[in-house]
Amino acid sequence: MQAVPVLLVTQDDALWQHWRQIDALGWLPARGHALQDIARWGEAQRGLVVIDADLPRLPAWNDAAWQAVADKTRILIGSGRLDDAEATRALAMGAWGYFHAYVPATALAHILQTVSLGEIWIGRSLVQRLLRQVSQVGTEQAGWMSGLTEREIDVARRAAGGISNQGIADELGISERTVRAHLSAIFEKLGVTDRLALALKVHGIQHA
Repeated sequence: MQAVPVLLVTQDDALWQHWRQIDALGWLPARGHALQDIARWGEAQRGLVVIDADLPRLPAWNDAAWQAVADKTRILIGSGRLDDAEATRALAMGAWGYFHAYVPATALAHILQTVSLGEIWIGRSLVQRLLRQVSQVGTEQAGWMSGLTEREIDVARRAAGGISNQGIADELGISERTVRAHLSAIFEKLGVTDRLALALKVHGIQHA
């Protein structure tokens, strides 16, 4: 497979050395130091960019400066101090992912692959927070469970409400492995790829 270029934007030499380990995993890392580098990367029609959240003089997430780069690239934010509020603001800006800056290289490669396929990457705690918000503002819609078994409906309702796999297993008296199997079947039958999309479908909320 041809190596895929990705711009890694940081002024932290240690973080750069950590991130550049993806070069052995099918990626072609290049280093950037500022937003101007991201703009040039986008103009060259190269899509993936990872930004250090601690980059000096980084604009606020609601700053209009982000719009120009977000329109031409798929931006991921790596933070050494994960914060759901920061993640929410970054995603609202147009970021495609938010993750701990020092995840292993194999995990970063997986995150990049996920985003390159058009999927958003966010952490579990933020997903659960969003699931709870969806449950609070939405009302379960009739018909979403068509084609599901009774047990799959039980699992889907709980997953859409933000309950963890282990929590679902405990409530239903089944193993966590069985919960994962049910969720795989549910996702396939309903044509969704993750819990957030499942929650939106259950509550009749349209999403892009």
